[in-house]
Amino acid sequence: MPIPIQLPDIPEAERTPLVEQLLSLIEALMEANQRQAEQIQQLRDEIAILKGEKARPVFKPSGMEGSGQGAGGGEEGGEEKPRRAGSSKRAKTQELIIHEDCPIAPREEVPATARFKGYRDFIVQDLHIGAHNTRYRLEVWQTPEGEWLCGELPATVQGSHFGAGLRAYVLYQYHQCHVTQPLLREQLLEWGIDISVGQIDALLSGRNDVFFAEKDQLLEVGLEVSSYVTVDDSGARHQGRNGYVTHIGNDFFAWFSSSESKSRINFRRLLQAGEPFYSLNDEALAYWRAQGLPQAMCRALMAPPILELTTTTAWEAHLQTLGITQERHQRIATEGALLGGVLAKGLSRELVIVSDGAGQFAILLHALCWVHAERRIHTLIPLNERHRQDQQRVRAQLWALYADLKAYRCDPDPDAIAGLRARFKALFTQKTSWATLNALLKRLKAHQQELLLVLLRPDIPLHTNGSENDIRSYVKWRKISGGTRSDLGRRCRDIFASLKKTCRKLGISFWDYLNDRIGQVGAIPPLPEIVRQRALAAKGVP
Repeated sequence: MPIPIQLPDIPEAERTPLVEQLLSLIEALMEANQRQAEQIQQLRDEIAILKGEKARPVFKPSGMEGSGQGAGGGEEGGEEKPRRAGSSKRAKTQELIIHEDCPIAPREEVPATARFKGYRDFIVQDLHIGAHNTRYRLEVWQTPEGEWLCGELPATVQGSHFGAGLRAYVLYQYHQCHVTQPLLREQLLEWGIDISVGQIDALLSGRNDVFFAEKDQLLEVGLEVSSYVTVDDSGARHQGRNGYVTHIGNDFFAWFSSSESKSRINFRRLLQAGEPFYSLNDEALAYWRAQGLPQAMCRALMAPPILELTTTTAWEAHLQTLGITQERHQRIATEGALLGGVLAKGLSRELVIVSDGAGQFAILLHALCWVHAERRIHTLIPLNERHRQDQQRVRAQLWALYADLKAYRCDPDPDAIAGLRARFKALFTQKTSWATLNALLKRLKAHQQELLLVLLRPDIPLHTNGSENDIRSYVKWRKISGGTRSDLGRRCRDIFASLKKTCRKLGISFWDYLNDRIGQVGAIPPLPEIVRQRALAAKGVP
C-alpha cells in the first residue's frame, strides 16, 4: 500500500478561495488513489488465491492495548460475573413437560421397617428420531346394487405419501435451519425414509396455498395498522440473473418480495399489497408536476373521464393511446399513477417509511436512518492527523445528538425541540479542515427534515436496524444455496422468510406454526390477525 501524502498545514490567513479549491482537488485525488490501492490489493489477493497461494495477511491490533480491560474482556482483576437469577438447572427443568416417568428402586433390598420418603427426580431430555410408517387400509365394499364404497384418507394426508410431521420437518430444516436439499435427503435416507430429490422439492414447493394466502394478507394488514415501517433491499439472484429482494416490516411483522428491479415503480407496486392499481388522481398529478412531467402530458392524463386501471397491460396501452412514448415520461407517469393507486387503496398518509436513503423509498412521510448517515462519515479515509481529529470530533458530536434524540423519543418534551434543531444545524454547518467532510456534512444538512422527523413523530425509530437484522438471514440463505431457479421456488423463499420472521417477532414457535397449518389444527390464529391485535394494543386501542 502506498504511503499517504501528508498535506502541508496552511494557516487560515493564507487559505484563499483558490488555495481552498486546490486543496479540495488534492484531497479528492488522494482519496481516489487510496481507494484504488485498496481495490488493487484485493484483486491481487483474489489472483493469489486462484493460483493456490495465500492472500496478504491482515494484522489486527491487539485487543489488550488501550482497552482498559483484562484478557477476559471484563474489568481489571477479572471479577467473576454473578449468576443470573433463575439460571440454575433445577429452575429450568421444573418448567419442562414430562412425557414419561420411570420409577427406580434401590439396588439393595428395602427393609420392611423402612419408610418411603418420596422421589429424588433426575430429568433427562432426549429425542425420538426415526421413521414412522403408517399403512392406511381403505376398506372397499360393493353393495348389492353394484355401488362401490371406499374409506377416505384423513384430511391431513391430502393424498400424499408423506405425513404432516415429515413435511413440517422438511420445511423447518430448509427454511429455518438452512439445510440444503442434498443434505436433507441424505439425512432422511439415513433415518430410513425412502425419498427422492424430486419428492423433497415437491414437499418444499407443493400444496403451500394456505401459506401463500397468509403471506399475501400480512403486508396489507401490517400497513393498515402500523404507524411506521422500515425498509431495505438486497441482492437475490434468480435464474442466473441479478435480482433484488425488498423487505418491509416493523416490530410486529416482516414481509419479503423478490423482483428483477428495485426501482420506484417496483416499490410502489409492492406497497399496494396485491395486484397493481393505477389511479389518475390529485396525488398522481402533484407527483407528475414535482417530477417535471410536461404540462401537456399532465392535462392529457387527467382529462375526463378519470381512469383507474387494474392491469399493467391496460396501463401501457393507455400511455400509447395518449402518445406518451419516451422512456422518461412513461416512467414518471407510471410512478405517479402507482402512487395514486397506493393512496386510493387506503394507505395512510401518516405512515412513515424509514429507509437508508435509497431513492426508491422516498415516498410520503420519509425518515432517514441515523446509523447510515454516520456510516458515510465513518467510511471517509482521512489523509492526515488533522483530518482524523476532525472526523472523530464530528462523529462524537453526531452520536451525542443521536443519544439525546433517543432520549427525546422515549420521553418527548416540546421545549427540547428548538435546542435539538439548533444542535443539528451547528453540527452539519460547521467548517473543518477537510473539504470532503465539509461537502458530506452539507449534503446531510439538506436532509434535515427526514433526519429530524422523530421530533414530530416520536413513535418512529431512528434507524433501520430491524430491517437490517431481518434481511440478514435472507442474505445468509442466499450465500448457502445461491439463487432460485423457478418462479415458484422464489415465491416460496419469500413466503417462508416472511412467515418465519413474523413468527419470531410475535413470539410464536415456527415449528409449532408449521405443524398447526399442515396438520390443520387451528390452534394458532392467522398471523395477520395477531399482527393487528398486537399493533392496536401497542397503540392503546382496545
